[in-house]
Amino acid sequence: MVDISRVLVIGATGHVGGQVAAQLAAGGTWVRASARDPRAASLPSGIEVVQGDLTVPDTLDSALDGIDAVYLTWPMLSAEIAERVVARIAAHARRIVLLSSASVRDDLDEQDHPIGRAHALIEQPITESSLEWTFLRPGGFATNTVEWAPQIRAGDVVRGAYGAATMPLLHEADIAAVAVRALTTDGHAGAKYHLTGPAALSRIDQVEAIGAALGRTLVWEEISPEDAVAQMGWLPPDIARVVLRGLAGLVGTPGSVTSTVHDVTGSPARDYRRWAADHVADFR
Repeated sequence: MVDISRVLVIGATGHVGGQVAAQLAAGGTWVRASARDPRAASLPSGIEVVQGDLTVPDTLDSALDGIDAVYLTWPMLSAEIAERVVARIAAHARRIVLLSSASVRDDLDEQDHPIGRAHALIEQPITESSLEWTFLRPGGFATNTVEWAPQIRAGDVVRGAYGAATMPLLHEADIAAVAVRALTTDGHAGAKYHLTGPAALSRIDQVEAIGAALGRTLVWEEISPEDAVAQMGWLPPDIARVVLRGLAGLVGTPGSVTSTVHDVTGSPARDYRRWAADHVADFR
């Protein structure tokens, strides 16, 4: 049995990483969080926040001092940086939990999806290291639907492409709950956990769920994929088109549901309607 008493959360300012840090601390685990700008981190009291930048791996040494396990959110950097980051972590910690992606395919020598390819770059050096590792491979994130917030604040119509695309979106608290179990308990070494929400909903139904949480009636309006690319300004156009191709494939063929969240944590995954209720402030 590996004694894990001190955990570093890299990516604690993100939706999932913030939940990981908070849930670890709530469970009594000592937590340190690294951030490029510690002053911008809003985390529960009792969590030590230090400076660390994945793009400059040398800055991680002080953050890793005395650490037993690491939770890592990977922002799709280069293979060279991935190797250096993993080497730094392996020099200090014994265990790592990586937030990867369901786009990674183990049956391919060369990943054919850009998101899968980016995450495979960090998975490979981890598997080749001395670390005890667990990969979280989530499907769609419920938090991605916050992209509709500006439209919802402005009116009752949400415009997008492939409204019939149906998928089991994940609550970030459930991804974090699996991470916490993998970080603090044994039996997860070498696992590649495919995580989904408990039920598949279409994008049209997701908009309806947000409206119900807000006490409003929201309406979906279908637009062309190219108009949707222009609307997705937070993503490079080539990545936006990849996302939209994925949505097109979910029209008529819903994304599959796994029981992994329940299997690992013992608690059922939160559904999208619960997520919408938890995030009403994001849409007001």
